[in-house]
Amino acid sequence: MKQSQSTDDLLQKFIGHLKKNNRSEYTIIAYKKDVEQLIDFAKTKAGKLNIEDVTDEDIHEYFQSLNSSGEYTPKTVSRKLNSTRTFFKFLQNEGIIKDNPSNNVSHPKYDSEPPRVLSQTEYMALRDAAKNDVRISSIIEILLQTGIRIGELCRIKLEDVKIDSKTPHLHIAGYSNNANRDIPLNESAIIALKKYMSIRPDSKEDTLFITKNGHPLLVRNIRASIDNMFKKAKIQNAKVNDLRNTFIAHHISKGTNIYVLSKLVGHKRISTTEKYIGRIPTEKEDKITLSEL
Repeated sequence: MKQSQSTDDLLQKFIGHLKKNNRSEYTIIAYKKDVEQLIDFAKTKAGKLNIEDVTDEDIHEYFQSLNSSGEYTPKTVSRKLNSTRTFFKFLQNEGIIKDNPSNNVSHPKYDSEPPRVLSQTEYMALRDAAKNDVRISSIIEILLQTGIRIGELCRIKLEDVKIDSKTPHLHIAGYSNNANRDIPLNESAIIALKKYMSIRPDSKEDTLFITKNGHPLLVRNIRASIDNMFKKAKIQNAKVNDLRNTFIAHHISKGTNIYVLSKLVGHKRISTTEKYIGRIPTEKEDKITLSEL
């Protein structure tokens, strides 16, 4: 076992580990808050000054308190358990602890909501709301036409945009446990990218999407901008990831091979892709035609 280190130092090392493994900004923020909450419990409730002294019983008591508090949904508690396990696994790999005290805690059961897919009215309203902002309009179009994750979009570099290739595509560099992949670009995506590139500010940064001052756009910047467009378009209960959902659902409806689609969008399990089967609204529910995507 290694010499005892302060809990704050271990948390900072954990955050550094997540960044080194290219975890998304959103994931890092969530994990940091979750681990800080665990540390607070360990100090104030369990009376443990050092996180490496936390036991299985302490972890069980911690998650029992979360489940019984009424403040968190089962899905949120499940996420906090993932954060906790990842943190203790890091400490285990670093030689700080011998065993992971969170391994025997079970995830709470909850019903997963079906993926949200934009209707034709919503899709067109969102486009219309963003039409006067070339940058955000381009971002929305890329997310809709490629199905990439918002974190992946933030990491795209100029050299990853292959518009002039014989087969135009976006190169998505591998990160964390995700492999490299190339996403074909259709005409709508190419037009959107060319419009943005024509107004992109000069910058030393090689990131594709940047601010007016030439700094890379962050996940929170893009999320906030798209949320504002949802509000402007009067689209309710929609999130940025629903653009990705729309891409996947429509490709399934179109007949794209599900194994090919799974690799295209970077799903690790085919079952993740399969949950989108049948998610396209019927004609009466305002269906988007495949030609529009």
